[in-house]
Amino acid sequence: MADKVRIGIIGCGGIANGKHLPSLSRLSNVEIVAFCDIVEDRAHLAIKEYGAPGAKAYADYTKLLADATIVVIHVCTPNISHAEITIAALEAGKHVMCEKPMAKTAADARRMLAAAKKSGKKLTIGYQSRHRNDSQYLYSAVRRGDLGEIYYAKAHAIRRRAVPTWGVFLDEEKQGGGPLIDIGTHALDLTLWLMDNYKPKLVVGTTYHKLSQKENAANAWGPWDPKKFTVEDSAFGFVTMQNGASIVLESSWALNTLQVDEAKSTLCGTLGGADMIGGLRLNGEDFGRLYETKVDLQAGGAAFYEGKTETDADREARLWIEAVVNNTDPVVLPEQALVVSEILEAIYESSRTGKAISFE
Repeated sequence: MADKVRIGIIGCGGIANGKHLPSLSRLSNVEIVAFCDIVEDRAHLAIKEYGAPGAKAYADYTKLLADATIVVIHVCTPNISHAEITIAALEAGKHVMCEKPMAKTAADARRMLAAAKKSGKKLTIGYQSRHRNDSQYLYSAVRRGDLGEIYYAKAHAIRRRAVPTWGVFLDEEKQGGGPLIDIGTHALDLTLWLMDNYKPKLVVGTTYHKLSQKENAANAWGPWDPKKFTVEDSAFGFVTMQNGASIVLESSWALNTLQVDEAKSTLCGTLGGADMIGGLRLNGEDFGRLYETKVDLQAGGAAFYEGKTETDADREARLWIEAVVNNTDPVVLPEQALVVSEILEAIYESSRTGKAISFE
């Protein structure tokens, strides 16, 4: 492999400029050499800020994939095109980081996994919440056995009024759903990963279109157009796992509540519990007394890498490129991301049919 990993970006919108490009640009062992967007001006703008010398802009991703010198592709497009582009990139011999969720549908996600296995190339999904300091600490504590058997968990993705009104977020056809598939997906991925449990048994879910129909609603990013709000404004699921564990998943962009938390987990085990509400807290019983401990995530330099603050997005990018360079598994395996998509789809299906969805 060349000294620097050559990367192509497909989709130069908000998530590319807000996460992928800044984090990749801080790595010394990569160069971003190709940028593609259906609005080609966006690709040219991204080149000015993040492009390596001689970087090229494309409006057609198939032409970008034809460049044999590109090793890694980042797919940062709307959900509807994740599968199409990812599969094409894998077939072109590229390693792929696809933004979450894995795909608009579970069937598409399964096709992506099959393409990755057939190509022998690496595929990972952009679940950066795993890389937060609190997530990393709790993951280590769970693996050490501090919580015992985790049999109940909550996956939190609740906003009071923060509906994304730009791009295609409100378009069911392009995205496949609203807050459940957008932010609920992060909370569910984090919870399944912490529990190390990827075997669902039964899913029941409800979705709501209540506040989405309000005119001139208060919202962090300005009022939305109810006519264009074709996805749910909130969704809730109850998942039972094959080993008997239960998970409650809650998600909303707009909900009349003051209990807001996003991409967080609560875990309850036989030896102890943990939650990420207002910081990471552990709880349990010692010597006949209950205890609660708030973890100081700054002590001991946990937030630092090579003397500099490393964000979750930066850590995600670094570990992904290290997996490519060292030929090791990425942190987020496509098999894991597929289960997330299958559960999300089951919640939507349960809401639509009024029936529990069985995985058996």
